[in-house]
Amino acid sequence: MNEMPITTADDRKKLTNKERMKIPRHPMPEQDPLERAKNFLEVPLGYTPEMAVEEAERCIQCKNPKCMEGCPVNVKIPQFIFHVALGNFKLAAQTLKATNALPAVCGRVCPQEDQCEAVCTIGAKVEPIAIGRLERFVADWERASGNISLPTLPAPTGKRIAVIGAGPAGLTCAGDLAKLGHAVTIFEALHKPGGVLVYGIPEFRLPKQIVDAEVEYLKKIGVQIQCDFVIGMTRTIDELIGEDGFDAVFIGTGAGLPYFMGIPGENLNGVYSANEFLTRVNLMKGFEFPQHADTPVPMAKHVAVIGGGNTAMDAARTARRLPWTEKVYIVYRRSHVEMPARKEEIHHGEQEGIEFLLLTNPTRFVGANGWLTGMECQKMELGEPDASGRRKPVPIAGSEFMLDVEAAIVATGNGSNPLINKTTPGLVSNKYGNIIADETGKTSRESVWAGGDIVIGAATVIKAMGAGKKAAAAIHEYVLSKK
Repeated sequence: MNEMPITTADDRKKLTNKERMKIPRHPMPEQDPLERAKNFLEVPLGYTPEMAVEEAERCIQCKNPKCMEGCPVNVKIPQFIFHVALGNFKLAAQTLKATNALPAVCGRVCPQEDQCEAVCTIGAKVEPIAIGRLERFVADWERASGNISLPTLPAPTGKRIAVIGAGPAGLTCAGDLAKLGHAVTIFEALHKPGGVLVYGIPEFRLPKQIVDAEVEYLKKIGVQIQCDFVIGMTRTIDELIGEDGFDAVFIGTGAGLPYFMGIPGENLNGVYSANEFLTRVNLMKGFEFPQHADTPVPMAKHVAVIGGGNTAMDAARTARRLPWTEKVYIVYRRSHVEMPARKEEIHHGEQEGIEFLLLTNPTRFVGANGWLTGMECQKMELGEPDASGRRKPVPIAGSEFMLDVEAAIVATGNGSNPLINKTTPGLVSNKYGNIIADETGKTSRESVWAGGDIVIGAATVIKAMGAGKKAAAAIHEYVLSKK
Protein backbone atom coordinates (compact mmCIF):
# COMPACT_ATOMS: atom_id res chain seq x y z
CA MET A 1 0.00 0.00 0.00
CA ASN A 2 1.74 3.20 -1.18
CA GLU A 3 1.35 6.62 0.35
CA MET A 4 -0.53 8.97 -1.95
CA PRO A 5 1.60 11.84 -3.34
CA ILE A 6 -0.43 14.78 -2.00
CA THR A 7 1.81 16.60 0.45
CA THR A 8 0.65 20.14 1.21
CA ALA A 9 -2.36 21.83 2.74
CA ASP A 10 -2.82 23.75 -0.52
CA ASP A 11 -3.62 20.47 -2.26
CA ARG A 12 -6.75 19.90 -0.18
CA LYS A 13 -9.78 20.18 -2.39
CA LYS A 14 -11.19 23.71 -2.50
CA LEU A 15 -14.67 22.87 -1.28
CA THR A 16 -17.10 24.92 0.76
CA ASN A 17 -18.42 23.47 3.99
CA LYS A 18 -21.78 23.00 2.32
CA GLU A 19 -20.14 21.00 -0.46
CA ARG A 20 -18.20 18.87 2.04
CA MET A 21 -21.40 18.06 3.91
CA LYS A 22 -22.99 16.81 0.69
CA ILE A 23 -20.38 14.05 0.42
CA PRO A 24 -22.13 10.89 1.70
CA ARG A 25 -20.56 9.02 4.60
CA HIS A 26 -18.73 5.95 3.36
CA PRO A 27 -20.22 2.68 4.63
CA MET A 28 -17.79 0.08 5.93
CA PRO A 29 -17.25 -2.88 3.56
CA GLU A 30 -18.08 -6.12 5.39
CA GLN A 31 -18.06 -9.88 5.00
CA ASP A 32 -21.35 -11.34 3.82
CA PRO A 33 -23.43 -12.32 6.90
CA LEU A 34 -24.00 -15.91 5.76
CA GLU A 35 -20.28 -16.41 5.17
CA ARG A 36 -18.96 -14.69 8.28
CA ALA A 37 -21.30 -16.65 10.55
CA LYS A 38 -19.19 -19.68 9.64
CA ASN A 39 -15.75 -18.20 10.31
CA PHE A 40 -13.75 -16.15 12.82
CA LEU A 41 -12.29 -13.73 10.26
CA GLU A 42 -12.79 -10.02 10.88
CA VAL A 43 -16.26 -8.81 9.89
CA PRO A 44 -15.45 -5.24 8.71
CA LEU A 45 -12.98 -5.22 5.83
CA GLY A 46 -11.70 -1.66 6.21
CA TYR A 47 -11.58 1.40 3.95
CA THR A 48 -9.47 1.61 0.82
CA PRO A 49 -7.16 4.66 0.60
CA GLU A 50 -9.60 6.30 -1.79
CA MET A 51 -12.52 5.76 0.61
CA ALA A 52 -10.50 7.13 3.51
CA VAL A 53 -9.48 10.29 1.65
CA GLU A 54 -13.04 10.98 0.53
CA GLU A 55 -14.43 10.36 4.02
CA ALA A 56 -11.80 12.69 5.51
CA GLU A 57 -12.80 15.35 2.95
CA ARG A 58 -16.17 15.52 4.72
CA CYS A 59 -14.52 17.12 7.77
CA ILE A 60 -15.09 20.88 7.81
CA GLN A 61 -12.17 21.46 10.25
CA CYS A 62 -14.39 23.48 12.58
CA LYS A 63 -12.87 26.07 14.91
CA ASN A 64 -14.33 24.42 18.02
CA PRO A 65 -13.74 20.66 17.48
CA LYS A 66 -16.10 19.06 19.98
CA CYS A 67 -14.98 15.63 18.78
CA MET A 68 -11.79 15.99 20.82
CA GLU A 69 -13.84 16.70 23.95
CA GLY A 70 -15.68 13.43 23.36
CA CYS A 71 -12.45 11.37 23.21
CA PRO A 72 -11.25 9.99 26.57
CA VAL A 73 -7.61 9.90 25.34
CA ASN A 74 -7.72 13.34 23.66
CA VAL A 75 -6.74 12.22 20.16
CA LYS A 76 -6.12 15.23 17.92
CA ILE A 77 -8.98 14.20 15.67
CA PRO A 78 -9.21 17.17 13.26
CA GLN A 79 -5.46 17.12 12.70
CA PHE A 80 -5.16 13.42 11.87
CA ILE A 81 -8.23 13.61 9.61
CA PHE A 82 -6.72 16.64 7.86
CA HIS A 83 -3.61 14.59 7.06
CA VAL A 84 -5.74 11.71 5.77
CA ALA A 85 -7.58 14.09 3.43
CA LEU A 86 -4.19 15.09 1.99
CA GLY A 87 -3.10 11.48 1.64
CA ASN A 88 -0.39 11.99 4.27
CA PHE A 89 -1.13 8.71 6.02
CA LYS A 90 2.24 8.49 7.76
CA LEU A 91 1.80 11.90 9.35
CA ALA A 92 -1.76 10.95 10.28
CA ALA A 93 -0.41 7.87 12.07
CA GLN A 94 2.17 9.92 13.95
CA THR A 95 -0.55 12.36 15.03
CA LEU A 96 -2.74 9.52 16.28
CA LYS A 97 0.02 7.79 18.22
CA ALA A 98 1.12 10.99 19.92
CA THR A 99 -1.80 10.52 22.33
CA ASN A 100 -3.15 7.01 21.64
CA ALA A 101 -0.96 3.95 22.18
CA LEU A 102 -3.57 1.57 20.69
CA PRO A 103 -5.13 3.22 17.61
CA ALA A 104 -5.79 0.00 15.69
CA VAL A 105 -7.66 -1.33 18.72
CA CYS A 106 -9.66 1.85 19.31
CA GLY A 107 -10.61 2.06 15.65
CA ARG A 108 -12.27 -1.33 16.04
CA VAL A 109 -13.86 -1.57 19.47
CA CYS A 110 -14.45 1.97 20.78
CA PRO A 111 -18.08 3.18 20.84
CA GLN A 112 -17.35 6.23 18.70
CA GLU A 113 -21.07 6.68 18.09
CA ASP A 114 -21.46 7.62 21.78
CA GLN A 115 -18.25 9.63 22.08
CA CYS A 116 -16.34 11.57 19.40
CA GLU A 117 -18.85 11.00 16.61
CA ALA A 118 -21.78 11.81 18.90
CA VAL A 119 -20.60 15.42 19.19
CA CYS A 120 -19.27 15.85 15.64
CA THR A 121 -20.34 19.32 14.47
CA ILE A 122 -21.77 18.24 11.12
CA GLY A 123 -23.66 15.43 12.85
CA ALA A 124 -26.43 17.90 13.70
CA LYS A 125 -27.35 18.08 9.99
CA VAL A 126 -25.88 15.01 8.29
CA GLU A 127 -24.15 11.79 9.33
CA PRO A 128 -21.04 12.49 11.44
CA ILE A 129 -17.51 11.88 10.18
CA ALA A 130 -16.59 8.18 10.43
CA ILE A 131 -13.80 8.95 12.91
CA GLY A 132 -13.39 5.38 14.13
CA ARG A 133 -13.16 3.95 10.64
CA LEU A 134 -10.53 6.53 9.69
CA GLU A 135 -8.55 5.77 12.85
CA ARG A 136 -8.59 2.07 11.99
CA PHE A 137 -7.55 2.79 8.40
CA VAL A 138 -4.57 4.91 9.43
CA ALA A 139 -3.32 2.40 12.02
CA ASP A 140 -3.73 -0.48 9.57
CA TRP A 141 -1.99 1.48 6.80
CA GLU A 142 1.05 2.11 9.00
CA ARG A 143 1.27 -1.53 10.09
CA ALA A 144 0.92 -2.80 6.51
CA SER A 145 3.56 -0.35 5.27
CA GLY A 146 6.13 -1.85 7.65
CA ASN A 147 7.31 1.67 8.44
CA ILE A 148 6.33 1.99 12.09
CA SER A 149 7.13 5.43 13.48
CA LEU A 150 8.78 5.39 16.89
CA PRO A 151 8.83 8.49 19.09
CA THR A 152 12.05 10.18 20.10
CA LEU A 153 12.52 9.19 23.73
CA PRO A 154 13.96 11.55 26.34
CA ALA A 155 16.97 10.70 28.50
CA PRO A 156 16.12 8.06 31.15
CA THR A 157 14.81 9.59 34.37
CA GLY A 158 16.10 6.74 36.52
CA LYS A 159 12.58 6.20 37.88
CA ARG A 160 10.96 2.74 37.82
CA ILE A 161 7.22 2.17 37.62
CA ALA A 162 5.36 -1.13 37.99
CA VAL A 163 2.12 -1.58 36.05
CA ILE A 164 -0.16 -4.41 37.15
CA GLY A 165 -2.22 -5.81 34.30
CA ALA A 166 -1.54 -5.72 30.55
CA GLY A 167 -5.05 -4.68 29.55
CA PRO A 168 -6.09 -1.38 27.95
CA ALA A 169 -5.51 0.73 31.08
CA GLY A 170 -2.14 -0.83 31.88
CA LEU A 171 -0.83 -0.75 28.31
CA THR A 172 -1.81 2.91 27.90
CA CYS A 173 -0.30 3.94 31.23
CA ALA A 174 2.91 2.03 30.47
CA GLY A 175 3.25 3.52 26.99
CA ASP A 176 2.80 7.10 28.18
CA LEU A 177 5.30 6.64 31.03
CA ALA A 178 7.87 5.03 28.73
CA LYS A 179 7.60 8.00 26.34
CA LEU A 180 8.41 10.25 29.32
CA GLY A 181 11.70 8.43 29.97
CA HIS A 182 10.71 6.12 32.82
CA ALA A 183 11.60 2.43 33.12
CA VAL A 184 8.28 0.57 33.06
CA THR A 185 7.57 -3.08 33.80
CA ILE A 186 4.11 -4.59 33.28
CA PHE A 187 3.19 -7.62 35.39
CA GLU A 188 0.52 -9.77 33.71
CA ALA A 189 -1.20 -12.75 35.34
CA LEU A 190 -2.06 -14.52 32.06
CA HIS A 191 0.44 -16.08 29.68
CA LYS A 192 -0.17 -13.40 27.07
CA PRO A 193 -0.48 -9.59 27.33
CA GLY A 194 -3.61 -7.77 26.24
CA GLY A 195 -6.12 -8.38 29.01
CA VAL A 196 -9.70 -8.22 27.79
CA LEU A 197 -8.37 -7.45 24.29
CA VAL A 198 -7.10 -11.04 24.01
CA TYR A 199 -9.37 -13.06 26.30
CA GLY A 200 -12.66 -11.19 25.96
CA ILE A 201 -13.07 -9.60 22.53
CA PRO A 202 -13.53 -12.14 19.73
CA GLU A 203 -11.20 -12.55 16.77
CA PHE A 204 -13.88 -11.41 14.30
CA ARG A 205 -14.08 -8.05 16.09
CA LEU A 206 -10.44 -7.64 17.02
CA PRO A 207 -7.87 -9.94 15.37
CA LYS A 208 -5.23 -10.93 17.90
CA GLN A 209 -2.41 -10.05 15.49
CA ILE A 210 -3.58 -6.44 15.86
CA VAL A 211 -3.18 -6.62 19.64
CA ASP A 212 0.19 -8.34 19.26
CA ALA A 213 1.39 -5.54 16.97
CA GLU A 214 0.31 -2.84 19.43
CA VAL A 215 2.08 -4.66 22.27
CA GLU A 216 5.24 -4.99 20.16
CA TYR A 217 5.20 -1.25 19.60
CA LEU A 218 5.25 -0.68 23.37
CA LYS A 219 8.15 -3.11 23.73
CA LYS A 220 10.08 -1.18 21.07
CA ILE A 221 9.80 2.00 23.13
CA GLY A 222 11.15 0.20 26.19
CA VAL A 223 8.20 -1.28 28.08
CA GLN A 224 9.07 -4.63 29.68
CA ILE A 225 6.35 -7.24 30.18
CA GLN A 226 6.46 -10.19 32.57
CA CYS A 227 3.64 -12.69 32.03
CA ASP A 228 2.48 -15.51 34.32
CA PHE A 229 3.13 -13.09 37.18
CA VAL A 230 0.28 -12.77 39.70
CA ILE A 231 0.56 -9.73 41.95
CA GLY A 232 -0.73 -10.79 45.35
CA MET A 233 0.78 -14.24 44.97
CA THR A 234 4.07 -14.07 43.05
CA ARG A 235 4.84 -10.70 44.64
CA THR A 236 2.80 -8.14 46.59
CA ILE A 237 2.57 -4.42 45.99
CA ASP A 238 4.46 -3.81 49.23
CA GLU A 239 7.28 -6.00 47.95
CA LEU A 240 7.37 -4.18 44.60
CA ILE A 241 7.81 -0.86 46.39
CA GLY A 242 9.73 -1.86 49.51
CA GLU A 243 12.06 -4.56 48.16
CA ASP A 244 12.12 -4.33 44.36
CA GLY A 245 12.71 -0.58 44.20
CA PHE A 246 9.75 0.62 42.16
CA ASP A 247 8.97 4.32 42.65
CA ALA A 248 5.27 3.97 41.87
CA VAL A 249 2.67 1.34 41.01
CA PHE A 250 -0.34 1.49 38.69
CA ILE A 251 -3.12 -1.09 39.17
CA GLY A 252 -5.05 -1.86 35.99
CA THR A 253 -6.33 -5.35 36.68
CA GLY A 254 -9.80 -4.85 35.21
CA ALA A 255 -13.04 -6.49 36.25
CA GLY A 256 -12.60 -10.14 35.43
CA LEU A 257 -14.65 -11.75 38.22
CA PRO A 258 -17.94 -12.92 36.67
CA TYR A 259 -21.32 -12.40 38.32
CA PHE A 260 -23.92 -15.16 38.21
CA MET A 261 -27.66 -14.88 38.68
CA GLY A 262 -28.13 -16.89 41.85
CA ILE A 263 -30.91 -19.06 40.40
CA PRO A 264 -31.30 -22.84 40.82
CA GLY A 265 -29.19 -25.09 38.60
CA GLU A 266 -26.25 -22.76 37.98
CA ASN A 267 -23.85 -25.51 39.04
CA LEU A 268 -24.90 -27.78 36.15
CA ASN A 269 -22.34 -28.67 33.52
CA GLY A 270 -23.07 -26.55 30.47
CA VAL A 271 -23.62 -23.30 32.41
CA TYR A 272 -20.71 -20.94 31.80
CA SER A 273 -19.79 -17.38 32.64
CA ALA A 274 -19.18 -15.29 29.54
CA ASN A 275 -15.62 -14.71 30.75
CA GLU A 276 -14.85 -18.42 30.86
CA PHE A 277 -16.52 -19.15 27.54
CA LEU A 278 -14.82 -16.26 25.71
CA THR A 279 -11.43 -17.04 27.27
CA ARG A 280 -11.68 -20.66 26.15
CA VAL A 281 -12.46 -19.57 22.58
CA ASN A 282 -10.41 -16.37 22.19
CA LEU A 283 -7.28 -16.92 24.24
CA MET A 284 -7.11 -20.71 24.17
CA LYS A 285 -8.43 -21.12 20.57
CA GLY A 286 -11.10 -23.56 21.72
CA PHE A 287 -12.93 -23.21 18.40
CA GLU A 288 -10.14 -25.38 16.94
CA PHE A 289 -10.71 -28.17 19.49
CA PRO A 290 -9.91 -31.04 19.27
CA GLN A 291 -7.81 -30.95 16.08
CA HIS A 292 -5.58 -27.95 16.83
CA ALA A 293 -6.35 -26.89 20.42
CA ASP A 294 -6.44 -28.59 23.79
CA THR A 295 -9.10 -26.42 25.41
CA PRO A 296 -12.66 -27.72 24.95
CA VAL A 297 -15.72 -25.51 24.47
CA PRO A 298 -19.40 -26.51 24.83
CA MET A 299 -20.37 -28.94 22.06
CA ALA A 300 -23.97 -27.73 22.21
CA LYS A 301 -26.42 -27.44 19.35
CA HIS A 302 -28.65 -24.95 21.20
CA VAL A 303 -27.09 -22.10 23.21
CA ALA A 304 -28.66 -19.35 25.30
CA VAL A 305 -26.72 -16.20 26.18
CA ILE A 306 -28.17 -14.21 29.08
CA GLY A 307 -27.65 -10.45 28.98
CA GLY A 308 -27.89 -7.48 26.60
CA GLY A 309 -24.47 -5.84 26.72
CA ASN A 310 -21.46 -6.03 24.45
CA THR A 311 -20.11 -9.08 26.28
CA ALA A 312 -23.39 -10.89 25.70
CA MET A 313 -23.23 -10.02 22.00
CA ASP A 314 -19.61 -11.19 21.81
CA ALA A 315 -20.55 -14.51 23.44
CA ALA A 316 -23.61 -15.04 21.22
CA ARG A 317 -21.81 -14.20 17.99
CA THR A 318 -18.91 -16.44 19.03
CA ALA A 319 -21.24 -19.35 19.82
CA ARG A 320 -22.95 -18.84 16.46
CA ARG A 321 -19.64 -19.48 14.70
CA LEU A 322 -18.91 -22.82 16.37
CA PRO A 323 -19.39 -25.46 13.66
CA TRP A 324 -21.73 -27.68 15.70
CA THR A 325 -24.09 -24.92 16.88
CA GLU A 326 -27.54 -24.80 15.27
CA LYS A 327 -29.39 -22.17 17.31
CA VAL A 328 -28.21 -19.27 19.49
CA TYR A 329 -30.53 -17.14 21.61
CA ILE A 330 -29.98 -13.80 23.33
CA VAL A 331 -32.19 -13.80 26.43
CA TYR A 332 -32.62 -10.25 27.80
CA ARG A 333 -35.09 -9.07 30.41
CA ARG A 334 -35.71 -5.64 28.89
CA SER A 335 -36.61 -4.52 25.36
CA HIS A 336 -34.46 -3.78 22.34
CA VAL A 337 -34.42 -0.07 23.22
CA GLU A 338 -32.73 -0.67 26.60
CA MET A 339 -30.02 -3.02 25.34
CA PRO A 340 -26.64 -1.49 26.32
CA ALA A 341 -24.72 -3.23 23.52
CA ARG A 342 -23.51 -1.18 20.56
CA LYS A 343 -26.14 -0.89 17.84
CA GLU A 344 -23.61 -2.15 15.30
CA GLU A 345 -23.04 -5.34 17.31
CA ILE A 346 -26.77 -5.96 17.70
CA HIS A 347 -27.28 -5.40 13.98
CA HIS A 348 -24.46 -7.81 13.13
CA GLY A 349 -25.92 -10.41 15.48
CA GLU A 350 -29.33 -10.13 13.85
CA GLN A 351 -27.76 -10.48 10.41
CA GLU A 352 -25.92 -13.61 11.53
CA GLY A 353 -29.11 -15.37 12.60
CA ILE A 354 -29.11 -14.93 16.39
CA GLU A 355 -32.64 -15.06 17.83
CA PHE A 356 -33.46 -12.35 20.38
CA LEU A 357 -35.81 -13.36 23.19
CA LEU A 358 -36.53 -9.93 24.67
CA LEU A 359 -38.53 -9.13 27.80
CA THR A 360 -37.54 -12.60 28.96
CA ASN A 361 -35.76 -13.60 32.18
CA PRO A 362 -34.36 -17.00 33.23
CA THR A 363 -35.73 -18.36 36.51
CA ARG A 364 -33.91 -21.71 36.78
CA PHE A 365 -31.68 -24.14 34.91
CA VAL A 366 -32.75 -27.76 34.61
CA GLY A 367 -30.70 -30.81 33.74
CA ALA A 368 -30.22 -34.55 33.79
CA ASN A 369 -27.20 -36.52 35.05
CA GLY A 370 -25.47 -33.28 35.98
CA TRP A 371 -25.77 -31.72 32.50
CA LEU A 372 -27.91 -28.80 31.38
CA THR A 373 -30.94 -29.71 29.27
CA GLY A 374 -33.06 -26.59 29.47
CA MET A 375 -33.75 -23.19 30.98
CA GLU A 376 -37.03 -22.09 32.47
CA CYS A 377 -37.86 -18.49 31.54
CA GLN A 378 -40.54 -15.97 32.44
CA LYS A 379 -41.91 -13.19 30.26
CA MET A 380 -41.51 -9.63 31.52
CA GLU A 381 -43.09 -6.22 31.01
CA LEU A 382 -41.54 -2.83 31.59
CA GLY A 383 -42.55 -0.79 34.63
CA GLU A 384 -41.23 2.46 36.06
CA PRO A 385 -37.57 3.50 35.61
CA ASP A 386 -35.09 2.14 38.15
CA ALA A 387 -31.81 3.60 39.46
CA SER A 388 -30.15 3.09 36.06
CA GLY A 389 -32.76 5.28 34.38
CA ARG A 390 -34.11 2.34 32.38
CA ARG A 391 -37.62 1.00 32.84
CA LYS A 392 -37.62 -1.82 35.36
CA PRO A 393 -38.62 -5.29 34.09
CA VAL A 394 -41.59 -6.75 35.97
CA PRO A 395 -42.48 -10.48 35.80
CA ILE A 396 -45.75 -11.50 34.16
CA ALA A 397 -47.48 -14.08 36.33
CA GLY A 398 -48.11 -17.45 34.66
CA SER A 399 -45.90 -16.70 31.64
CA GLU A 400 -43.21 -19.31 32.39
CA PHE A 401 -41.95 -21.47 29.53
CA MET A 402 -39.08 -23.90 28.94
CA LEU A 403 -36.27 -23.24 26.47
CA ASP A 404 -34.41 -26.34 25.34
CA VAL A 405 -30.67 -25.59 25.42
CA GLU A 406 -27.55 -27.64 26.18
CA ALA A 407 -25.39 -24.61 27.02
CA ALA A 408 -26.12 -21.33 28.78
CA ILE A 409 -23.68 -18.43 28.95
CA VAL A 410 -24.25 -15.87 31.69
CA ALA A 411 -23.21 -12.35 30.66
CA THR A 412 -24.82 -10.25 33.39
CA GLY A 413 -21.77 -8.35 34.60
CA ASN A 414 -18.35 -8.65 36.21
CA GLY A 415 -16.64 -7.53 39.39
CA SER A 416 -13.09 -7.11 40.62
CA ASN A 417 -10.80 -9.89 41.74
CA PRO A 418 -10.23 -9.39 45.51
CA LEU A 419 -6.63 -10.70 45.51
CA ILE A 420 -4.85 -7.32 45.38
CA ASN A 421 -7.18 -5.77 47.94
CA LYS A 422 -6.58 -8.64 50.35
CA THR A 423 -2.79 -8.47 50.03
CA THR A 424 -2.35 -4.68 50.12
CA PRO A 425 -2.94 -3.22 53.59
CA GLY A 426 -4.39 0.27 53.56
CA LEU A 427 -5.75 0.08 50.02
CA VAL A 428 -9.34 1.33 50.35
CA SER A 429 -12.11 -0.11 48.16
CA ASN A 430 -15.89 0.20 48.05
CA LYS A 431 -18.50 -2.43 48.88
CA TYR A 432 -18.21 -3.87 45.37
CA GLY A 433 -14.46 -4.38 45.70
CA ASN A 434 -13.58 -1.52 43.33
CA ILE A 435 -10.51 0.44 44.40
CA ILE A 436 -11.32 3.99 45.44
CA ALA A 437 -9.22 6.54 43.54
CA ASP A 438 -9.40 10.25 42.74
CA GLU A 439 -9.72 11.68 39.24
CA THR A 440 -6.00 11.12 38.58
CA GLY A 441 -6.15 7.51 39.80
CA LYS A 442 -4.40 8.21 43.14
CA THR A 443 -5.43 5.65 45.76
CA SER A 444 -5.31 5.67 49.55
CA ARG A 445 -1.82 4.14 49.43
CA GLU A 446 1.27 6.26 48.91
CA SER A 447 2.87 5.69 45.48
CA VAL A 448 -0.09 3.63 44.24
CA TRP A 449 -2.51 4.59 41.44
CA ALA A 450 -5.35 2.62 39.88
CA GLY A 451 -7.59 3.03 36.86
CA GLY A 452 -10.03 1.37 34.48
CA ASP A 453 -12.57 -1.29 35.40
CA ILE A 454 -10.89 -2.00 38.76
CA VAL A 455 -12.02 1.51 39.79
CA ILE A 456 -15.25 2.22 37.89
CA GLY A 457 -16.49 -1.33 37.28
CA ALA A 458 -16.90 -3.01 33.90
CA ALA A 459 -16.89 -0.33 31.20
CA THR A 460 -15.37 0.33 27.76
CA VAL A 461 -11.84 -0.13 26.48
CA ILE A 462 -11.46 3.58 25.75
CA LYS A 463 -12.53 4.64 29.25
CA ALA A 464 -9.90 2.31 30.70
CA MET A 465 -7.32 3.83 28.36
CA GLY A 466 -8.34 7.33 29.41
CA ALA A 467 -7.85 6.37 33.06
CA GLY A 468 -4.42 4.93 32.30
CA LYS A 469 -3.47 8.13 30.52
CA LYS A 470 -4.51 10.37 33.42
CA ALA A 471 -2.69 8.17 35.91
CA ALA A 472 0.49 8.24 33.82
CA ALA A 473 0.54 12.04 33.90
CA ALA A 474 0.04 12.07 37.67
CA ILE A 475 2.66 9.36 38.27
CA HIS A 476 5.17 11.26 36.11
CA GLU A 477 4.71 14.39 38.20
CA TYR A 478 4.90 12.39 41.44
CA VAL A 479 8.07 10.41 40.73
CA LEU A 480 9.96 13.47 39.48
CA SER A 481 9.12 15.31 42.70
CA LYS A 482 9.94 12.31 44.87
CA LYS A 483 13.17 12.61 46.83
